[in-house]
Amino acid sequence: MRNVVVIGSLNIDIVQKVPRLPRQGETLGVTDQSSNFGGKGANQAIAAQRQGSQVAMIGAIGDDDRGLAFRQLMTDEKMDDRYITTKAPHTGSATIMLEPDGHNTILVHGGANMSLTREDVRRAESVIAEADVVVAQLEVPREAIEEGFKIAKQHGVTTILNPAPVTHYIEQAIIDNTDLVVPNETEAAALAGIPATTDRKELEQVIDILHDKGFKDIVVTLGADGVYYDVKQQQGIVPIIPAKVVDTTAAGDTFIGSLAANWSSDLSIEALLTRATAASSIVVARPGAIAAIPMKQEVDALLVERGLADE
Repeated sequence: MRNVVVIGSLNIDIVQKVPRLPRQGETLGVTDQSSNFGGKGANQAIAAQRQGSQVAMIGAIGDDDRGLAFRQLMTDEKMDDRYITTKAPHTGSATIMLEPDGHNTILVHGGANMSLTREDVRRAESVIAEADVVVAQLEVPREAIEEGFKIAKQHGVTTILNPAPVTHYIEQAIIDNTDLVVPNETEAAALAGIPATTDRKELEQVIDILHDKGFKDIVVTLGADGVYYDVKQQQGIVPIIPAKVVDTTAAGDTFIGSLAANWSSDLSIEALLTRATAASSIVVARPGAIAAIPMKQEVDALLVERGLADE
């Protein structure tokens, strides 16, 4: 069993189904609304846990009913929640506008997430030191990520950074301690300072710029166009497993959680990415975020069905 630590956000998602995105100044009716657990950190942590890892979460919740509900969720998922601290009046939240084609637009209110500190992360040094992989995104303060990755590298632990939400800048102290960066094509292009692309030649240019900035191994998710990787001096594209898209909300987070749960020198990068895309293809065919994330057995079954199971 792999030990994974996730430093990240815990949000309650308010999902609103809309016929299309509203225009400026326009009032648009919502066809349906629901409330779900979410946040990139929580999504990735639960994805890794459900893929067979033991996951510890480092994050912050509010002193409210939503925070208590998150505590119960972590207990139900058999995750280590000792380093989730109650920091502020309100747990983080996100408003997700979901269009009929499954694509979403998201507004995030950080809430307690933005209260996470270096000191909170330092208190988790023992669990970071025992991890195989430490994962972070950008929905918590950068100082917390910087501290977590510094501790991880002091103990020889692999670090994975998901540079989302999209940003044009990441501190060099974080880059220097990142082993693998996993953006989508928009996030990769923003970091590189050029327009987003899924073209192979242009992606290679993006990768070169990211290497020049100090990033080591790089995996770029391209939606329906698959996954481009430049890992340990190997490059290539892994196709997705097609699915009928219902909701893309947690697809990228499930991909990263699965990658973290299975990251090992025993598997080829193609096998690791194929398994992660299989997990994502199950998610997009279901509504919701955490509720849609599959168990390891479901991913195993899909890989066998498609003739893609590991040898």
